[in-house]
Amino acid sequence: MTKPYPKEFRDDVVRVARSREPGVELSQVAKDFGVHFTTLYTWMKKADIEDGELPGTTQVQSAELRDAKKRIRLLEQENEVLRRAAAYLSQANLPKMMYPLVRELAVDGVPVAVTCRVLELARQPYYRWLKTPVADAELNEAYRANALFDAHRDDPEFGYRYLVDEARDVGQSMAARTAWRICSDNRWWSAFGKKRGKNGQKPGPPVHDDLCAVTDAKGRTRHEFKAEEPNELWIGDITEHWTNEGKLYLCAFKDVYSNRIVGYSIDSRMKSRLAVAALNNAVARRGDVAGCVVHTDRGSQFRSRKFVHALGRHAMVGSMGRVGAAGDNAAMESFFALLQKNVLDRRAWETREDLRIAIVTWIERTYHRRRRQDRLGRLTPIEFETIMTTPASQAA
Repeated sequence: MTKPYPKEFRDDVVRVARSREPGVELSQVAKDFGVHFTTLYTWMKKADIEDGELPGTTQVQSAELRDAKKRIRLLEQENEVLRRAAAYLSQANLPKMMYPLVRELAVDGVPVAVTCRVLELARQPYYRWLKTPVADAELNEAYRANALFDAHRDDPEFGYRYLVDEARDVGQSMAARTAWRICSDNRWWSAFGKKRGKNGQKPGPPVHDDLCAVTDAKGRTRHEFKAEEPNELWIGDITEHWTNEGKLYLCAFKDVYSNRIVGYSIDSRMKSRLAVAALNNAVARRGDVAGCVVHTDRGSQFRSRKFVHALGRHAMVGSMGRVGAAGDNAAMESFFALLQKNVLDRRAWETREDLRIAIVTWIERTYHRRRRQDRLGRLTPIEFETIMTTPASQAA
């Protein structure tokens, strides 16, 4: 099954098609970006619907409809919880805890999170009760946890010593040490109890080992960027450039095997979502990337929790160079130098939109399909991948 194109890539292609010069056919734009003419025509039609130029249901309207259905479903679930809880509590042989009701509702399709929120219960004690048979000690612990949770929710600034007094007032007495353990296990901290660290004055520690470093016989460390097949080693980095509207940031990932830019993302802010979006766009276009090494510098965007989780989600392996050593990522710096020379420094850019279109057009039309490289045997990245991977796929 063919992988769908990333949304950011589709939007960029539509931008280029709309701003094409007179006389340039739509089929030529589709060819430059490696997509079918019908595909590009469909994208432009959807974009016209989104912009209100054609009748139809926009993505915003579709999202609002889905949200409305989701809210209706949630209200139905909450009403079902209240109805069942009223019947449950009216029984003569009232059980000692509400967790059996939570389990019954979960079997009937009501999420545990919804039930616990409506009944004002903590989910952690419920899951512990569900995992193992309930002993008297565990039952008492659950009641204590509920009492501490209620007190913490009412007064988030209270530490565990104050929460003990609040729990005692509702009939749940315990030692201060017991309260500390329960609060610590559930991470119910006082709003003022945890000291914040100083904002980093120097780059943070790497979250990955440097997998591209090679040490020679004299103990000198250098980097080798080599790959024997596609999706074996990617390198990524972020660059920026000024426009009259402010800075525009580009995060790109290059496959060392063919020097192809497999994914990129462009935004007006340099946040972790920029790196995550570029990685997700690359994965969407390349397919199976499990085991691929992704080498970057120690920028905060690449050390962020979101980016590390994205690598794990795609079963990829992270790699990081040293601080302030441009040579550790020289292969990516060379691409940005070409981009700087051929696009960024060619003229002053009025808007971010103009610069974005120019960057995307140069990457997809010129760099991928027209710029021949000596390392690739005077082939373009697209030609190199087509020639080198087709025989392997046919042999398989």
